[in-house]
Amino acid sequence: MSLLVGLLLVLCVAGAVFVVARGRAAALRTAGPGRRRLNSLPGYHGSYAFLWAIVPALIFLAVWTPIQSRLVEQSVIASPAGQTLPDFDLARDSILQEARAVATGASDLAFNPAANALVPVYQSALGKYGLIGGGFALLLALAGGGWALSRVSVDLRARTGVERWLMGLLVAASLIAILTTFGIVLSLLFETLRFFSMVPAGDFLFGTSWSPQVAIRADQAGSSGAFGSIPLFWGTIFIGAIIAMIVAIPLGLMSAIYLTQYAHEKVRKVLKPLLEILAGVPTVVYGYFAALTVAPLVRDLGLAIGIESASSESALAAGLVMGVMIIPFVSSMADDSIAAVPQSMRDGSLAMGATRSETIRKVILPAALPGVVGGVLLAVSRAIGETMIVVMAAGLAANLTANPFGSVTTVTTQIVQLLTGDQEFDSPKTLAAFALGLVLFLVTLLLNLIALRVVRKYREAYE
Repeated sequence: MSLLVGLLLVLCVAGAVFVVARGRAAALRTAGPGRRRLNSLPGYHGSYAFLWAIVPALIFLAVWTPIQSRLVEQSVIASPAGQTLPDFDLARDSILQEARAVATGASDLAFNPAANALVPVYQSALGKYGLIGGGFALLLALAGGGWALSRVSVDLRARTGVERWLMGLLVAASLIAILTTFGIVLSLLFETLRFFSMVPAGDFLFGTSWSPQVAIRADQAGSSGAFGSIPLFWGTIFIGAIIAMIVAIPLGLMSAIYLTQYAHEKVRKVLKPLLEILAGVPTVVYGYFAALTVAPLVRDLGLAIGIESASSESALAAGLVMGVMIIPFVSSMADDSIAAVPQSMRDGSLAMGATRSETIRKVILPAALPGVVGGVLLAVSRAIGETMIVVMAAGLAANLTANPFGSVTTVTTQIVQLLTGDQEFDSPKTLAAFALGLVLFLVTLLLNLIALRVVRKYREAYE
């Protein structure tokens, strides 16, 4: 029995328990005029029994799934066919993945003969541990459902029990986000510490030369001087926080002012959704647009004004397209902040003789400033994490230059390049990606915290 079959059986048991519990509660509700009234409606009794039947079983299946994968792999490796696998981790993992794909039906045939020999072993191990996991989950569902059915009575506070279950599920959903963030930080931190044990932290944080291709392994000469991250972070700031913001802030803010203060309601209903469509366009589409349309125009412009070093891969091309991409982030936050300013403040300013433009500049924008600043900082966080536009329009060269017509690269682009293909996770070249990721994570986290603090500190509450 596979885990999927076990899950279907658990759902069937939970559905049956729901029907039986609701039927019992309904019978108690309609039995005799001398009977006391039910504390909760029959639907709550059914939901109470359903939750007791399904939630413990689902929790067990969620915990058992990764354990089963590990047990199956160990069982396969310990088998006679598994003893013939190569000792090299990369080759062994490749054979195991092919065998697993065929055993689970994801692939029809394995190209490696050694993988074909492991398929029956995989199928046997999957069936064995799937039966154990699915059977235990089914027993949990039966036990929980039976216990809940035994409690169905007139005095059972089923609604309170359901609300407690739902509260627990909501808390668990909230904890998942927190634990995921915590896990990301730990995974980055451990690998970053390994990297700093090979390369000095000062060379990484303050070095100006980035050439990890000369440091494939930790014992190679010159590896410590090849990981200066300053050009990468400068390229990230230059493209995402300078050029992109020069485009996004004026256009986003002016579009928000027009839509909230000048546009007719019918025009606003058309233009605002069209503007927000920009946020839903895949970044690879922006990358194609930047590489095929904007980059050649920027190169021709640079050559026309006498810049001989103008390249078809430039920071200006990537920054311009990235700025267009994040216009909805700035515009939406500014729109909401401006719309939240009370109409009485507008009317008071106009009544004092101020023009509409003076009212916008001296009353509305100062009142909406916290939301606008928060939107800008969130847009910066989004921009410095962009990858596809930079890969396709700005290039991969780690140059420390302020020339917008020159080729630069960013942190996220280098992370992708370092982790692409078959890499060894014991070399400083690969571990450098985790160090870059950790620093970038801390930078974006800091920007988000600043945005939240600005909004909370300067937020105005209007009635």
